[in-house]
Amino acid sequence: MADRVAKVVVVVTVAAVLYFAHSAFVPVALALLLSLVLSGPVEALQKKCIPRGVSAAVIVLLVLSLAAGGVASLWGPAQEWYAKAPRTVATIKAKVGPIAKIMNRFDELRQSAGAIGSPSNEPQAPAPAPDTKSAPALLFDIGIPAIAAAVTFVVVTLFLLAGGPPMIARMTAAFAADLNISRARGIIENVRVEVGHFYLTTTLINVGLGTIMGLAMWAWGMPSPFLWGALAAIVNYLPYVGAATTLIVVTLVAAVSFDTLGQVIGVAATDVVIATIEGQLVQPLLVGRRLEVNPLLIFLGLWFGGLFWGVAGVILATPVLVALKVVAEHSDSGKPFLEFLGPNRPSTERSTRLYGLVRGPSRFGRARQAEPHARRVATKAD
Repeated sequence: MADRVAKVVVVVTVAAVLYFAHSAFVPVALALLLSLVLSGPVEALQKKCIPRGVSAAVIVLLVLSLAAGGVASLWGPAQEWYAKAPRTVATIKAKVGPIAKIMNRFDELRQSAGAIGSPSNEPQAPAPAPDTKSAPALLFDIGIPAIAAAVTFVVVTLFLLAGGPPMIARMTAAFAADLNISRARGIIENVRVEVGHFYLTTTLINVGLGTIMGLAMWAWGMPSPFLWGALAAIVNYLPYVGAATTLIVVTLVAAVSFDTLGQVIGVAATDVVIATIEGQLVQPLLVGRRLEVNPLLIFLGLWFGGLFWGVAGVILATPVLVALKVVAEHSDSGKPFLEFLGPNRPSTERSTRLYGLVRGPSRFGRARQAEPHARRVATKAD
């Protein structure tokens, strides 16, 4: 009983620390995720006799350059739509006439009730002036924490890539008394490969999805079609949330851009068809075998990740489940947790093939196992 109470206290304490100190943990967690994804290219460059530190710096610089280029190419259309947001909302309200009239009627009734409740001869108290800050003050309040988090993210990523799995294995083994460095390194290597393959496959799928979505929106005559394709590709990293976000956005843009209901329905139906093919055929075919996790756990992971760490928690939910699945596959006591994660039990043969974590019998052991069979064959021959 005391052990259970102690475990509950530890879980509650860890959850509270992660919740209240999220600003400190989020950059480190995102850096750990990026280092797992980018460690494959770093290992490939190291095999070509390039030092790991140089390889890490080159890969990180390349990724940051690609990200900056993508943001720069999409910044103009995104800013244009952001500037048109008030007019877009007004257009949507005008097109949804009956609902807008009902909402306006409710507002009028509420204002009338407020006017009846307050005497007309009483002077109204002046509204408090809003607490306005100058632009440099706002930049200081918002920019300094963001810059500190970005610098922490980049520096930690560089250190993790430069140190590689051996450094992470030593740090992990230091906190687990029954885990030696070689076994920890093997598990981390499997996590690195699985997460890296998962994100590589998902990235290729999302690029294809974004391209097809952009072409489909262009065929329908949507404004800034490839902006919506890029949006579909980016948010599709988030299970469930990404597809729903894309559908809502393209439907609203179509409602603002087109005059006929048929075009709006056509754009929404096209998005649903593309998302269904991607989610029901392409994803299970290419990713499903690597992500044998209960969909309910994925949804709960997204929910609690968003509750604790916001957008960063939603991003980290799926790779954390993938990593836990791989760790449970190669843990001596991980069978119950593995059954909890998903209905399909992973193949033991597949687990034994991964980097030799669970090795088969040695040559001497195979010879010992073959002795009884040889004796039985000799007896039958006699």
